[in-house]
Amino acid sequence: MNKTKLALMGGVPAVSIPAPGWPISGELEVAWMEGVVRSGQWSWLGPHERAFCSEFAQFIGCRYALLLCNGTVTLQCALQAVGVKPGEEVIVPALTWVATLQAALDIGARAVVVDIDRETYCLDPKAAEKAITSRTKAIIPVHLYGCMADMDAITSLAKKYSLKIVEDVAHQHGSRWKNKGAGSLGDAGSFSFQQSKVLTCGEGGAITCNEEEVYQKAFCLKHVGWKPDLATPGNHYGHNYRMTEMQAVLLRGGLRRLPEHLKIREENAARLAEGMKKLNGPVRTARRDERVTRQSYYALTLHYDQKKALGLLRNQYLAALAAEGFPLGTPYLPVYRHPLLNLYDETSPVPYREKEGIQKYRELLLPVTEQVVEKEGLVLMHQHLLGPKEYLDQLLLAMAKVNDNLTRVKNYFQKIKGEEK
Repeated sequence: MNKTKLALMGGVPAVSIPAPGWPISGELEVAWMEGVVRSGQWSWLGPHERAFCSEFAQFIGCRYALLLCNGTVTLQCALQAVGVKPGEEVIVPALTWVATLQAALDIGARAVVVDIDRETYCLDPKAAEKAITSRTKAIIPVHLYGCMADMDAITSLAKKYSLKIVEDVAHQHGSRWKNKGAGSLGDAGSFSFQQSKVLTCGEGGAITCNEEEVYQKAFCLKHVGWKPDLATPGNHYGHNYRMTEMQAVLLRGGLRRLPEHLKIREENAARLAEGMKKLNGPVRTARRDERVTRQSYYALTLHYDQKKALGLLRNQYLAALAAEGFPLGTPYLPVYRHPLLNLYDETSPVPYREKEGIQKYRELLLPVTEQVVEKEGLVLMHQHLLGPKEYLDQLLLAMAKVNDNLTRVKNYFQKIKGEEK
């Protein structure tokens, strides 16, 4: 068999080792789960939920943590808990999952979308500062994929303009900025435990914070108005955003594995970064900020250079890599035009807001975000970073194989295009 022939053209794929599976569970969770089922206490702040909140707060390095049913309502409740009111503005980055924008809109706030940093794909502090008005109340830095937002610059902005910071930490369980945990750097942190996340219970979320007032208010908002003692009404407009004991069991098990997983992912991300640098091809990893003292990877953030790929389109390069067994993906679509968030449908709050002052999302065209989404951005999901050295070596071999045959790949797609005509 010809192992040098591109798999795209009928050759043998470079990657033969199966990709690591996700999610991961163990016998401890199975035993705990049986105990919960037999106990009859399946919700309402059971012993596993209490234990996880304590363990997670210690892991992050904050005073308080509380569990909610998903990572969208964590953003909503966190924004309300830090004092955001209807009509006030919340700054969000243009490249994020739809929930970040949705959360602000759904509590009656005005979501103001700003451009991103070209290297990290996270919120650009300079773009954020230009967007600040007298109505601005909060800013949501999203620590995206395998990078953290510039928390020094964002903290300075918050102090200068008296803004609240709600960190979106859905991708960064365990990251540390100058040795402080992501989720403890602002006024509140919002985590997601959806199945794709590095700490997961299928669905779920958490809020972290250091101020008791924020904790008390967030707890009332998620636990039908009760204070944490479950005996005193909190005088807030509460919701039922509770999590179950079964989910807390999965989180406690996952949290025990997380430190080791973080270590493995960091080591393997560095291995891939060095390997790609030696290949000197069209793909490189995002440069790591030296202030990030531990990096959690929901995905490895990558850059694609079409010029170094001899003009080969990104999707064509990805197709050639995928055929070899290297499954790179692309970033989210810009949040202001994501098809899953139809901002002008009758089910959206946007058509019913005052027309003056609200951002015209359908007219937005933020240049860095557009460049990253359409041409430059790439991601490798975190489970691949848990693979053995031999698996990583095969990924790099696959990339080298495609890089050495860029002209052939280009001609292959040109031929297909010609045949389609």
